Amino acid sequence: MIEADETFDGTWPFTPEFTDAAGFRQHYVDVGPRDGEPVVLLHGEPTWGYLWRHLIAPLSRSRRVIVPDHMGFGKSATPAGRGYLAEEHIGNLDALLVRELDLTDITLVMHDWGGPIGTGFALRHPDRVKRLFATNTVLPLGLPGYDELEAANIADSAWFRWAAAAQADGSLERILGNAGSTVCHLMLALQTITRPEIVTPIWVRAYSAHFGSPADCRGVIRFPQQLVAPDPADSPAPPDPEAVAALRAKPAVLVEGMQDTALLPRHIIPAFRLAYPDAPVIELSHSGHFTPEDAPRELLTALELFLHTS
Repeated sequence: MIEADETFDGTWPFTPEFTDAAGFRQHYVDVGPRDGEPVVLLHGEPTWGYLWRHLIAPLSRSRRVIVPDHMGFGKSATPAGRGYLAEEHIGNLDALLVRELDLTDITLVMHDWGGPIGTGFALRHPDRVKRLFATNTVLPLGLPGYDELEAANIADSAWFRWAAAAQADGSLERILGNAGSTVCHLMLALQTITRPEIVTPIWVRAYSAHFGSPADCRGVIRFPQQLVAPDPADSPAPPDPEAVAALRAKPAVLVEGMQDTALLPRHIIPAFRLAYPDAPVIELSHSGHFTPEDAPRELLTALELFLHTS
């Protein structure tokens, strides 16, 4: 895990908080007024809370902003003997947001694997979630047609085509087990960042710092594996229809970076529309997969508008 006091030359100036509520040392940021409406920012693969650094301070002027690092990422620990499947990450988020912080009226802001993890949490606690803001992610609610769109994305995506081939030839764990050296290639080439000028030595160090050894890379390995080489024994139970209906009745929006080569807009937008046919979809034509990196100002503007009008 990254050292607690590491700021990456001041680009991550936020006071670290830690909890052992889920049975491991989990890092999170918790800033803004304690009586402010909570906004929870959820990262995905292969990032950590650093992804949201441009949004945290502006949002926290009037809202309570919580930014967890998933197990195996950022300043959170990478414990041995864990499965690192989505269901376990959902349980970890449950421990933090409910048992540790007891949050209600939550706005979930979700990117990449933050979408399935946040959606899983929301299905457990629809009474605690007020809004859903998705960016280059999916919100799996078990609706007809979703599995077909997910399969089509896996077949078409540069990221998942690579992951499937690497899993088949046995190189996936070796390559992702060296994520400290390969993380830039994974983010720029296979998932797409459209502003390569942001990739400075500090940026590289921030995103590679957690992955110092293969043992530190359990989380980054398991995210793609569970899609390109799923174990039927690990399939989650179908969601509760009442919880699905409750979530579909909540305000939602999708902000989509249209240059994404991991979660392709031609599949991801229809997947969102299955659950929210009348919700806004904002297309960012110049952004790749990592909208908080490629278009932080546009993303913040869209989120602020959503918070004020929904």
